[in-house]
Amino acid sequence: MPEELNLSNLKPAQERRDRKRVGRGMGSGKGRYSGRGLKGQKQRSGSHKMRPGFEGGQTPIYMRLGKQRGQYSKDALPVGPHRTSTAPVNVATLEERFEAGAEVTPESLVEKGVLKNTKTDLKILGNGDLKKKLAVTAHAVSASAREKIEAAGGSVTLLREPKPRYPKRRLDRPAASEPEEVDEAPAEEPSEEEGEES
Repeated sequence: MPEELNLSNLKPAQERRDRKRVGRGMGSGKGRYSGRGLKGQKQRSGSHKMRPGFEGGQTPIYMRLGKQRGQYSKDALPVGPHRTSTAPVNVATLEERFEAGAEVTPESLVEKGVLKNTKTDLKILGNGDLKKKLAVTAHAVSASAREKIEAAGGSVTLLREPKPRYPKRRLDRPAASEPEEVDEAPAEEPSEEEGEES
């Protein structure tokens, strides 16, 4: 690039390329079919705007395959309050990254590079051993992790109280009553006198 720019040495940073002009006659090289070939779907206008998964009208693969029914299955749509996600951290990671007596919070885990951010709830799991005394603050803690933290002399503080789980109500249906036994009286036999009269 010259030291001094003026109209005599001014030029674009990248060389210009002529726009491809189609449908301008046979002499242009892109006449007649304009580079699209003969007939068919891809020769029509709008043919390159098909949605992902479109297979030309036939039943697509995601409809041909079987599906696990139910709102809690993995391939079902997320169900708002029932589908939750947490960022799991094991006690072995706390043993490795923190000194004894340190406070473990979502913010401190982000500083240590264990978590990317604090948008997702933090849950402490009990995989591994823990011998250091730590003050853990998290959204949820598994039972095994709580035991290991408290056994090492640490403490656990929940940022959100767990929702109480109530047992499912079962309709107590009355047992089917057994039919009462009815004593059937034996049929009266005709007496001898009635048989003689007849």
